[in-house]
Amino acid sequence: MPSTSWQPDRSAAPPALGTGPMPTIATAMARGLRGRCPVCGQAPLFAGFLRVRDACANCHAPVGLARADDAPPYFTILVTGHIVVPLMLLLERAEQPPDWVMAAIFVPLTLVIALALLRPIKGAMVGLMLALNLLKPHADAP
Repeated sequence: MPSTSWQPDRSAAPPALGTGPMPTIATAMARGLRGRCPVCGQAPLFAGFLRVRDACANCHAPVGLARADDAPPYFTILVTGHIVVPLMLLLERAEQPPDWVMAAIFVPLTLVIALALLRPIKGAMVGLMLALNLLKPHADAP
């Protein structure tokens, strides 16, 4: 089974860009939030909309071993709800529109906000997991 305690390779001389020590939690999460490798901040983190690359193309950090699972959707729903529900209550109190108007406004708004937040939140979670060394080998690994 592969080791879950990964550190950047320091044996190569000169070191490649971004192969220094592990960044702070805040830096790793900010890089992940931007969709970049949490370790070096250079290479893209995602290979698709939500599929995390197996390893960073620049520093070879095993970003694919950071299994965020259900945390990104949970935090996305939490944030989206805290944006949409107060807006719904404000509109209901101010104008009292019919239900179809509320649905026509807030269903698309909820979808747009949730889809816009899901990828950055997943990137931040991967960054947090790498910074805390919470790596888990895939189930199909030998």
